Amino acid sequence: MRTGKFALKLAVLCLVTGALAFASPMMGTWKLNEAKSKVPAGTAKNTMAVYEAAGDNVKVTVDGVDGDGKPTHNEWTGKFDGKDYPLTGDPQSDTRSYKIIDAHTTELTNKKGGKVTISGRVVISADGKSRTLTVSGTDAMGKKISSTTYYDKQ
Repeated sequence: MRTGKFALKLAVLCLVTGALAFASPMMGTWKLNEAKSKVPAGTAKNTMAVYEAAGDNVKVTVDGVDGDGKPTHNEWTGKFDGKDYPLTGDPQSDTRSYKIIDAHTTELTNKKGGKVTISGRVVISADGKSRTLTVSGTDAMGKKISSTTYYDKQ
């Protein structure tokens, strides 16, 4: 009897956790607000990010430009549980993880071969209409990079 109750509680907890990820203010389409952003010249920048449900996962599609102004595109599908999931389309990273800090804050970590390349924090405004992404890490040449970018919800 206790095992059945525990399994039921665990199932409900999993459903609630998954529902919270999908109810997250992070979900939706975000467009770069270049006027407010601080991206060093010659550094890659993400111009559009889309967070959407994909079954019981979240799919994140990011478009932008590299340091030379050439288009970039990467995709990640996983859960906001702090675990690494495959990242495709990013030559500097092969996995990404997201960890929910609170209702409006998420941490992200990109890795290549198990080594952290970029880490950062996404903060959604109280009204849910904008977000700030602050990242730091190392580029392909081993140079330290950091940026703060602002996005408006579309």
